[in-house]
Amino acid sequence: MSSHHIVREKQEPALLVLGLDGFPEEMLGQLLEWSPTVIATAQTAENLVSRGIKIDWIITNGTDEVLQSDVKLMSCGDCNLSDAALEFLAGNEYSAVNIIADEFKLEDYEPFADKINLVIFNDHQKIYPIVSGFSKWKQAGETVKILEPADDLILNGLKKITGQVFETTADGFFTICFNQPFLFIAEEL
Repeated sequence: MSSHHIVREKQEPALLVLGLDGFPEEMLGQLLEWSPTVIATAQTAENLVSRGIKIDWIITNGTDEVLQSDVKLMSCGDCNLSDAALEFLAGNEYSAVNIIADEFKLEDYEPFADKINLVIFNDHQKIYPIVSGFSKWKQAGETVKILEPADDLILNGLKKITGQVFETTADGFFTICFNQPFLFIAEEL
């Protein structure tokens, strides 16, 4: 892209920071490269501000102190913090969100898989929902985890290692087919 490329609001994935424990600084920099809308919890906001990162929203279940000027507070009401932020993003026509989280619970993200494109970074993994017929190029010997039971699972280019962990059999594309609306998978970072 040229240096004259204009990034329109909501064109790039938003960034929801629920936790930063052990998250690589370099990867954080990559996620911030195109100046996304940044939503943080009160706890992660302090960490981000100390790194000089501009926050757009702080999601809270109380009355937290605003750490930067022009930061808006988002109340989670009766929801948990991630639900409130994801409802806000989906309701405001964001097409995608990158989420950094210290914990991953599939049930927190399943209700949003058909509302907004999700990519969750957790414990050195990149987790996201796929639709049947998903195909991706990877080098031989890389692992892919299928994080939930799948109806009529058909795999090409993957061999089972243990449980729900699979390994690519050769350099090239692997394909995952199944009979349900979506399926969450995880790749090692």
